[in-house]
Amino acid sequence: MTRSTLHHAFILHSRPYSNTSLLLECFTALKGRFPVIAKGAKSQRSETAGLLQPFSPLLIGWCGKGEVKTLTSCEAAAPAIALNKKSLFCGFYINELTMRLLERQDPHARLFEFYSRSLNRLAEAEEVEPVLRQYEKVLLSELGYGLILDQEAETGAPVDPEKQYRYDLEHGPVPTGSDAKLSISGSTLLALEHEQPLNREGRREARALMRRVLAHYLGDRPIKSRELFQMQ
Repeated sequence: MTRSTLHHAFILHSRPYSNTSLLLECFTALKGRFPVIAKGAKSQRSETAGLLQPFSPLLIGWCGKGEVKTLTSCEAAAPAIALNKKSLFCGFYINELTMRLLERQDPHARLFEFYSRSLNRLAEAEEVEPVLRQYEKVLLSELGYGLILDQEAETGAPVDPEKQYRYDLEHGPVPTGSDAKLSISGSTLLALEHEQPLNREGRREARALMRRVLAHYLGDRPIKSRELFQMQ
């Protein structure tokens, strides 16, 4: 590829490949998620080794006809996004969630843009949970698993902020008693829908809802980055 055909990308994951190379999981707007081999990237003479890190906006080129491509060009598209402490673990969580749910070779330009925006929001935010909840919601929507948060499942009536609901994974919010297990308030559902601030109880409810929904699609294998975050 020539420089004019380099594409914006992020590295979701990296691991050693042979003595001198890296196997990278790339995320681009054009091609979605796909693996590339960065030959010689572990060599001390490599000019790209410092760039091939998570949370660094890149411009990359590649070649190859098989599923695993070969990296041919790499340069910085912008300075690396500075994540630290809690935001760094949240960044790894977003990366792992994207790798686990997004199929390879499945382009999602809107998701790519929202991914980039979410990393920048994590770098600036005092509260990281709203960023995570919105990314989870957009990711599910892009994959065809969007949540219904503003209409009752059985009647289609608007969700009442004063009511309590249970969330049916196949249909949406169903009114329930306030003491029901895993209930969530209508006000929390509407705040999630409209990206409005949540109080402490609302954040707890939203987190519990999204974990239950994501577990349905992720299966039994736990999210490793979530476990690391809980250990801090």
